[in-house]
Amino acid sequence: MQGQYPLGKLPAEHLARLFARYLSTDERVVIGPGIGHDAAVISFDDRYLVAKTDPITFATDEIGWYAVHVNANDVACTGATPRWFLATLLLPQSSTDEALVDEVFEQMADTCEALGITLVGGHTEITHGFDRPIVTGFMLGEVAPENLVRPDGARPGDTLLLTKGIAVEGTAIIAREKGDRLNAVDRSLLKRSREFLHDPGISVVQEAAVATTTGKVHAMHDPTEGGLATGLWELADAAHVGLIVEQDAIPVLPETKVLCEMLDLNPLGLIASGALLLAVPPEDAAGIERALEEEGITAARIGQVVERDEGVTLRSRDDIRPLPRFDQDEITRLFA
Repeated sequence: MQGQYPLGKLPAEHLARLFARYLSTDERVVIGPGIGHDAAVISFDDRYLVAKTDPITFATDEIGWYAVHVNANDVACTGATPRWFLATLLLPQSSTDEALVDEVFEQMADTCEALGITLVGGHTEITHGFDRPIVTGFMLGEVAPENLVRPDGARPGDTLLLTKGIAVEGTAIIAREKGDRLNAVDRSLLKRSREFLHDPGISVVQEAAVATTTGKVHAMHDPTEGGLATGLWELADAAHVGLIVEQDAIPVLPETKVLCEMLDLNPLGLIASGALLLAVPPEDAAGIERALEEEGITAARIGQVVERDEGVTLRSRDDIRPLPRFDQDEITRLFA
C-alpha cells in the first residue's frame, strides 16, 4: 500500500508520469506542462498568450496581494507582460464576513492596478471544511514570439544570476504567521522580516523586464516552493543540463539566516518568491547586473550551467557535493 503524500508539491516523478499520459497534442501549444514549466504558452498568430495559475495556501495576511504577485511573477519569467487576472476565492464558513471579502478584493484590485493588470473575473464561495481563506489566481499575459524566454532554454556555459537573495517570502511568512511564538527573536528583526513582502518585495516583474530589455536571457525561473534548491533543479531538469552552484556566492538575507538557525530550517529549501533566477550568456551577465543595480535591485553570480553528465552540484571552499533536494518546502515543517 502506498504511503500518503506529505504537505507540499506532488513528487516530481509522479507529475512527470501524469504529464506524459495527458500531454496536449494541440499544435498551438508552444509550451505545455512539464517539470520546471510554470506557465503555459499558446500561439495566437503574431502574439503568444501566456497562462498561469497558482494558489495561496500558507499565508493569510495580504492573501489577495500575494495571489496577484505570485502569478504575475511566473508570467514575467517567460518574458511576457502580465495583463489579465482572475481569482477563485474559497472562504471559510466559520469566519467569513463582509469585511474579510472586501479586504481581499481591495488587495487584489490595488495590486493589479499597481502592476497595470486588469481584474477580469473569477469565482467566490463560502466553503465547508476550511479554516482559512484560499485564493487561487489565474494570470494571463502576452509576449511577441521573438521575445519569449523558454523555461528549458538554459545552455552549458551560461552564467547563473540571482536577484535580491533568499528566502524573501519564507522569511515574511514565518514572521507574520509564527512571529508571536518567537519570543527569543529581536522584535525589530521580526518587524523587518514581516515587511519583506514589500521590501525587498516578492515581485520579480520589474527585474524580469529589466533583464530581458538589457541583454540576452536564455531562461528565467521564480523559485517558490522548495526554495532556491528546487528552483535550480527545475531549471536544470527542464533544459537537461547540469549546474555548478557556488554555495558561498548565494546571498542569504541576514534575517532569513537568524530565523532559519533558530527554527532549524535550511534556507536553500525555504519558499523563495522575490528572488529571480536567470541563465544568461556570460558576455551579457555584467550588463544585466549593472542595469538591475541601476534600478536598485541587487544581483549575484551564483554559478554556471554545465553539461548534464556533470550533475547538479553545490560547491564550497571545502568540497563539492550534489545540490540537496527538498521533497517538501522547509516551511511546511512549521505548519504540519
